[in-house]
Amino acid sequence: MQTTMFKGAVVNLEGNAVSVGDKAPIATAIGTDLNSVEIGGAKDKIQLLITVPSLDTDTCAAETRRFNEDVNSLDICETTVVSMDLPFASERFCTTSGIENLSVASDYLDKEVSKAYGVLMADNKLKGLSARAVFVIDRSGTIVYKEIVKEVTAEPNYEAALDAIKQAR
Repeated sequence: MQTTMFKGAVVNLEGNAVSVGDKAPIATAIGTDLNSVEIGGAKDKIQLLITVPSLDTDTCAAETRRFNEDVNSLDICETTVVSMDLPFASERFCTTSGIENLSVASDYLDKEVSKAYGVLMADNKLKGLSARAVFVIDRSGTIVYKEIVKEVTAEPNYEAALDAIKQAR
């Protein structure tokens, strides 16, 4: 079991703890149109999977906006931000924030993505939400980059994730 921190307190994570070199599990979340969104596995494009607790927090919103800008020039990448927000709230966030270069999906229903990637927070006040994490999955479906942000209120290492995408070309 992996851990992260929330304001200095340890938060245990549950689910399948995947590592760099592992095949990315195929999991399903719910898109803003209420259709299923498949994440993981082999695809025609490199996948950037970002998990956040809720788009309705300053850090998650800032991270999503930053990745939206950063991936704008990377047409080799399919970017999905997964949160526990309802699809309607996610859609409203994207509309009001001008998010156009990535997609958002909700894991609220079965928490399938969070469990498959080992980022479901198991205790503390954020129990049931996704930890802040970034995964880069190459075209063959192999995880080539993983960051579980140690402090859930902090932003990830954007440059390292973008470098991993460029190297996966």
